[in-house]
Amino acid sequence: MKGLFGKDQVCGVVAAETAREMRSQVRLGLRKTRTLELRLDYLTSAKERGSFLSWLRRKRPRAVLIATCRQQEGGGLFQGTREEQIEILAQAAHSGCDWCDVEIETANRIPRGKLEGALSPARVMVSHHDFRGTPRTLAGIVRRLERAGGKAIKIATQCGSVSDSVRICEVTRKRRDVVAIPMGEFGLAGRVLSLRMGSALAYAAVDKTTAPGQLSLDAMANLYRAGQITRRTRVYGVIGDPIGHSLSPLLHNTAFCARKFDAVFVPFLVRKLPDLLGAMERFAVAGLSVTIPHKETILRYLDDCDPLAARIGAVNTVVVRGGGRLYGYNTDYVGVLRSLGRRMPLAGSRVLLFGAGGAARAAAFALAQAGSIVCLCARRPERARALARAVGGQLVAHADVAHEFFDAIVNCTPIGMHPNGGSPLGSAELNCRIVMDMVYRPRETELLRLASQKGIEIISGLEMFLAQGFAQYEIWTGERAPETAMRRAVVSALDREEKLKGRRS
Repeated sequence: MKGLFGKDQVCGVVAAETAREMRSQVRLGLRKTRTLELRLDYLTSAKERGSFLSWLRRKRPRAVLIATCRQQEGGGLFQGTREEQIEILAQAAHSGCDWCDVEIETANRIPRGKLEGALSPARVMVSHHDFRGTPRTLAGIVRRLERAGGKAIKIATQCGSVSDSVRICEVTRKRRDVVAIPMGEFGLAGRVLSLRMGSALAYAAVDKTTAPGQLSLDAMANLYRAGQITRRTRVYGVIGDPIGHSLSPLLHNTAFCARKFDAVFVPFLVRKLPDLLGAMERFAVAGLSVTIPHKETILRYLDDCDPLAARIGAVNTVVVRGGGRLYGYNTDYVGVLRSLGRRMPLAGSRVLLFGAGGAARAAAFALAQAGSIVCLCARRPERARALARAVGGQLVAHADVAHEFFDAIVNCTPIGMHPNGGSPLGSAELNCRIVMDMVYRPRETELLRLASQKGIEIISGLEMFLAQGFAQYEIWTGERAPETAMRRAVVSALDREEKLKGRRS
């Protein structure tokens, strides 16, 4: 449906220092969207701005163009006077721009009628940016923006929680003239879901990010398919802290696309679970993937739980049932059995699990049920002791690991995860036939490199990540997972990442 800004609600942000780079970004952006914001404040001189606007007048791209020349206090780079700012925007309006975005600080200093007249024939959007946080009350900001004139308003604030992100997006309720932008890492999911909640636009960087948490246009258009999201689109997500490393959005959005399932999967940075749970209904979340550090804690917030997950004491998959009831599952269990079971007989094998958190609990119960002799070692021995007792396993002190032999050693901790690196165990402690790392990014962790150097067979965490993800998809949708497409997407992403890292090193 065509909205206030045209058909494409995903707006590509064009920002560069030279007219040549701006032109290049315009062409690149137009491959994915027909709505572009032109950040004229990023151009380094009047000469560069003049050159770019001259090109714009000649070419007249078939797109909805939004010009802005933001002052520093509004998060921009422009250092001139407000009069000079308005003059630049007026030139943009006469060069073919359909809209001019004027921050509230400038708009308030110009009489309402004069602002619109100065920027005619372009329409005016008045914007508010707060890079410090999200005010408790947003109604006053909305009224202030409305009084400044214009045909649309934009509110962008730094979010310190998922709840902040929801509150910003809800400003758009029952309106078509509001652009809502939750900024920062807590706002990542909201940037995608804002369109579902009614925002007139969602911004994404063609090349250079211009605001905290801004996604790339490629991610917005291809990974999240944000322009296709409607109120009927089902919402799923991964929750954790940290969350930026997760490839779960790629895994599941690929699956939804392959099966033509009307759903989107987004990342939620969650420090405190009550913050997310209070926002789930408003974001219409239908299911969750749960990662570090919430796999055990989330149990206390569930209405019911699969008996196996209850015995494990950790949940990595949540389904929202009728009435908003939360039901938990554990698919890490499946991932462990598939990954190790393909390489070795599990019954009678002695397996050391390093760690005692949610992932280790799933592995311990899975292996114990398969007949393995489960050994536990962790930085917090009391947790390892309790888990060993629960599965009939053995406690191994860290100091003794180097003096014992195991059929397999499995790292169940986040040590080694991108971008921090590191290894939970040293080379001398790897006395075994197989080493498996639950960390999947990077695919070859430092732990796996140490094992390879000793001639030990290795299993990447990618195998477990894929297996548990396939099971999650089937729980949420009731359909068979498109395993080939999901695997290909994740492997390709890791290949690209490793090649890029190789060129940099």
